[in-house]
This record gives sequence, structure tokens and C-alpha cells, in this order.
Amino acid sequence: MSKPLTLGWFVNYMPTGWNRPFNGGQPAAWQDGQFYVDMARTLDRAGIDFIMLEDSSVVPENYGGDMTAEFMATVKSPKHDPLPLAAAIAQATDRLGIVTTMSTSLYPPERLARLQASLDELSNGRAGWNIVTSFEDLAAQNVGLEKLWEHDERYARAHEYLDVVTSAWQGAVAHDGRFHQVVSPGSPMPVQDRPVLCQAGGSKAGMDFAAEWADLIVSVPVGVEAMKAYRDGIRSRIAESGGDPDRCRVLYMVTPILGETDEEAQAKRARMYSDATDNYLRRIVQLSNISEIDFSKFDEDEPVPEDATTNGAQSILDTFKRLTKDSSLREVLGNSGESTSLDLCGSPATVADQMEAAMEEVGGDGFLLFHGGGGIITRRYLDEVLDGLVPELESRGLFERPVRDGGPVAAPGTFRGRLTGA
Repeated sequence: MSKPLTLGWFVNYMPTGWNRPFNGGQPAAWQDGQFYVDMARTLDRAGIDFIMLEDSSVVPENYGGDMTAEFMATVKSPKHDPLPLAAAIAQATDRLGIVTTMSTSLYPPERLARLQASLDELSNGRAGWNIVTSFEDLAAQNVGLEKLWEHDERYARAHEYLDVVTSAWQGAVAHDGRFHQVVSPGSPMPVQDRPVLCQAGGSKAGMDFAAEWADLIVSVPVGVEAMKAYRDGIRSRIAESGGDPDRCRVLYMVTPILGETDEEAQAKRARMYSDATDNYLRRIVQLSNISEIDFSKFDEDEPVPEDATTNGAQSILDTFKRLTKDSSLREVLGNSGESTSLDLCGSPATVADQMEAAMEEVGGDGFLLFHGGGGIITRRYLDEVLDGLVPELESRGLFERPVRDGGPVAAPGTFRGRLTGA
């Protein structure tokens, strides 16, 4: 690895479970945002590169055809809008990149350009945009559309959308295209020329889009071989178009489970997923949501059918076809935690070993951390990762904290500047 790992943290601005403890046993404590602002301060002090705020605008009905399973599992709703939260986090932190999720299918491009430029100004050059195209027809109906376009057309529209938005960041826009007609005086130029662009494309169309536009790519290929194949695919696309593959960093989503010893961590993992019924419901509802397939219609004691198709996340569906080929959906989901690229469990030293070995094989760039655990976010988990795992990574030269206790505080710089080293 020629550069230290980039580390981000993924979070939802929503309750961690209506029937689970949160913030000292106060179920509504998530609503005023203070938990997340405090969390961001902690990430900032630890030197984590960015926080990514997920968003969606629907109560999914994908599993079982109604909202019942979603409210039992609390996977995607209810939630507040992360954009005001991002502004609050900007005022409470100094270095942390702040990535917000906004959809090219649901936001008018001129509106999104102004919002992102404003967040970049409020954060002094620390804004990032997680680009999604959305796939839920319910989300389309929230903005006056009957349904969303098919998968590849969404990406074709997104390419033109990015042309409009980046033009808006550079000045006035007079665009009369196939999908968008915009006449705008433009938005104030962002502090870092344009916010850091993030994307999570896994299909061919998604990977093509990510390779053209993204500064950061988040992915969830399962296992080192798949991780390497994904990163190599992105880098070859960039090189074929005449770009520098090193301009883009590929991060993998992981949930480290830590203990003082490997045995303690393994026992903790068993407790986290001990309620097989609850864990299975949450996982299958989550899978139905991201794939736009009602998995209740399949025999869950059989593999995912090879002829299953989706207008949603095609790469996720393909992954579960592969994982269940010699077993069943119930077996794969019921005995596992969140969907992650690596199963990280052990002492900080053991987990650091696992991360280092994977990156040496993959040639990788970093990780996007999140806490699965049935949806429970705790301050204790933050401490375990930030005070246990991160120092272990730093001691090996795998991570570089810009602010050290008792040492000088370097100039914060922009999010883009820290990613590129400029």
C-alpha cells in the first residue's frame, strides 16, 4: 500500500430499533441529532476521514408486500433528513469529511448543486456527495413520478445529471439535453471546486459510472478474491479512459467485532446474533429492500433462483445467488451478521492482521466502517474501534491520524485535499 488506509464511518439518521435500547434507554434520543453530532466529534478527534450519512424516503413494502416487516425490523425507517444534520456536524467538527446521500432521480439538479455547494461552504471544504440513482417506485411517487426508470436508463440519466451539476458549480448553466433542461445562474463555487464524489455502483453500468465520476467508491464484494476483482475492474476502466487509477479510492464495508481476546470477541459476536429469528427477519427484510425483490415469495430453504431478476441492486442479488448455491437463503442469512466484505472478529491485533492481509492482497485503499449488531449503535462500540483498533492500525503504519495527543494540530485542509495529498 503506497498510502495509509482511508477510513470512513457509515450511519443512518434514524432510530436503531424501536424495541432496542438506545442512548441510555431513551428510544427517542436519536431525534434531536445530538447523538450523531457527538459521534462525529469523536470520529473527528480519532482522525477518521469522513462520516457518510445514508438517506431514503420510503417505508419499504418489498418483503411481504406491506410495511409490517419493515417496522418490525427497523431497517430503513423512520428517519430524519440528513442534510440539516450534516450542517450541524460541520459546525461541531474541524477535519471530518461529511458525505450526504442524495439521489439523481429525486432531486432537481440545480437544487442539488446549490445544497452541496452550501454544505461545502458551511464545512469549509469538507462536503461529499454519495451519488445514488434510487430504485424504489414508492420514492418516485413521493416526487410526482409513477415509477422510476429501469436500471441502465437511471445511470444514463445520472451521467447527464452530473454534467449539469458540475457545470452549475463552475458557473451559469444553460443545458438542453436528452433528460434535463436547466437554465440557472449557477451555484456559489464550492470551496474545494466540487464536493468529493462518492458512489457504490456494483453492476456494469454502476461500475462504469463510478469509474468516470467518483473520487471514492464504496463496495461490498464478499471475500478477498471478489474485493480484488472489483477494484481491478474499476482501475482498468479508469485507465482505459486515459485517467489515473490512483485518483479514486475503493473502500469496503466492514463491521469489526472486537474484544480483549479473540475468544471474547467471538462470544460477543454470538450474543449479537443470538436471536436467530430476529436476526433472520432483519437480514431478509434488508435484502428485499436493497434488491427490490420480495424474498417471501421464494422457498427460503432453497438457493436463490438463478432466474431471479431485479431493477434494484443487481450486484447484491448476484452475490446471494452465489452464496446460496450450495445451501439456502435461510442458512446464509440466519448464521451471519450484516452484509460485509470481510468477517472481522477478534482482538484489535487480530482484526488489524485480517485487514492488513486483505489489503496486501487486494492492493486496497481503505474501509467504510459501520456497526451492524441488529441495528444497535452504541458509544461503547465507537470506543472499541477508535481506542482499540485504530491505534493498532496506526502502530503498523496502516493509518495516519493527523492530530495526535499533545502534538501540534495541523491545518485542517479540505476533504479532497486530504484524499489526494494535495
